[in-house]
Amino acid sequence: MFKKILVANRGEIALRIILSCKEMGIKTVAVFSEADRHALHVRFADQAICIGPPKSSESYLNIPSVISAAEVTNADAIHPGYGFLSESAYFAEVCETSRIKFIGPRSDNIRMMGDKARARSEMSRVGLKVLPGSSKCVHTENDAIATAEAIGYPVIIKAAAGGGGRGMRLVRDRSELLVGLKTAQAEAASAFGVPDCYIEKFVERARHIEFQIMADEYGNVIHLGERECSIQRRHQKLIEESPSVIMTDELREKVGSQVTAAMGELGYSNVGTLEFLVDENRDFYFMEMNTRVQVEHPVTEMVTGIDIVRDQILIASGERLPHRQQDIQFRGHALECRINAEDPVTHRPSPGKITSWHAPGGPGVRVDTAAYGEYVIPPYYDSLIAKLIVHGSTRDEAIRRMERALDMFILEGVKTSIPLHRQLMRNPDFRSGNIHTKFLDQLQQEARTRPVEIA
Repeated sequence: MFKKILVANRGEIALRIILSCKEMGIKTVAVFSEADRHALHVRFADQAICIGPPKSSESYLNIPSVISAAEVTNADAIHPGYGFLSESAYFAEVCETSRIKFIGPRSDNIRMMGDKARARSEMSRVGLKVLPGSSKCVHTENDAIATAEAIGYPVIIKAAAGGGGRGMRLVRDRSELLVGLKTAQAEAASAFGVPDCYIEKFVERARHIEFQIMADEYGNVIHLGERECSIQRRHQKLIEESPSVIMTDELREKVGSQVTAAMGELGYSNVGTLEFLVDENRDFYFMEMNTRVQVEHPVTEMVTGIDIVRDQILIASGERLPHRQQDIQFRGHALECRINAEDPVTHRPSPGKITSWHAPGGPGVRVDTAAYGEYVIPPYYDSLIAKLIVHGSTRDEAIRRMERALDMFILEGVKTSIPLHRQLMRNPDFRSGNIHTKFLDQLQQEARTRPVEIA
């Protein structure tokens, strides 16, 4: 087992990793930028090292600085969390050559899944359905036109090396195609360093459902069920839940078996998430894989009782999976609301000082956060302040518990997404589970044409 782990991240996920390490008796090292000198992950780690100025490219993304911090503190492993370097195959390779264990999949796994076009091809090869689309990246206008017309409109253009809604454009006819391609390529180049994009069929009223998998280095693979992530804005998730209202035990077993078989054939290890678009016939189409712990992993922890971060560390240390598939039980229903520092109507970021803070509690309520009263939310990073997670015996109970928790969440000094979450919890279509990936966009478009007060 590791003696000391460096946490190459910040905010709530850094604190979440430190929490599991403390319970496992493992020492931790926090790295931080000058903007995060007073952050909680710095306070609660056993050691802390400043690795650069606020700009992430000069601190949290600075690989030489992160590796140097691990070497001078004698850390024998690095946990990257999510974002930043978590899906960098190069960083994983540097860790490997530096004899520092990267807590995540091997670099070849990351590289394969990081190329979205290649990932689609590989997943099709091992038996998963993929949406009709380009078999490789499209580089020219003629390639784009030929591909889109062969698939049939509408189509979606996606960055091959990225995610999170960047480098993505929905195209409904030929007149939008070339502008959409150039825009997506420019965004991809800016966000991910490469302009490569691919094209796939766009599914109307699709659901976004993902499967959490866990695999050890001995070929054992299990899944921890699904998460429904259809409530999103511009491809950025806002609410996640488990289980999905459309899932039956039989369908979960069918898709879960396909997923674990595919991961076994690819020789994947550690944790990961396979994301699917699901049409109205409940057909699952592989979209992409995230080779890291997800922001929304707590909802799976709440319904399974499994500490996913702890098991990541155990697997990386060379231990076998601590669970068998037949041992995994799903209990009740969990919801997660991402509380962001942003205007709930315009969604513009709202950094600044938190002047008043009270996190809700009570039965079935969990708050993952690194914020506190008087904490200053910096303008340099992601706007996530906290993840509010609830668990109930039924979905209805979980929604009512979330309503109560949102009402008791006091967060003043900055604008937040809490009012929008309250509105969604009250929405009759959301409460009935009648949702899809464009649900929130349509709801807000209706609000713009027929103003509805968000309270």
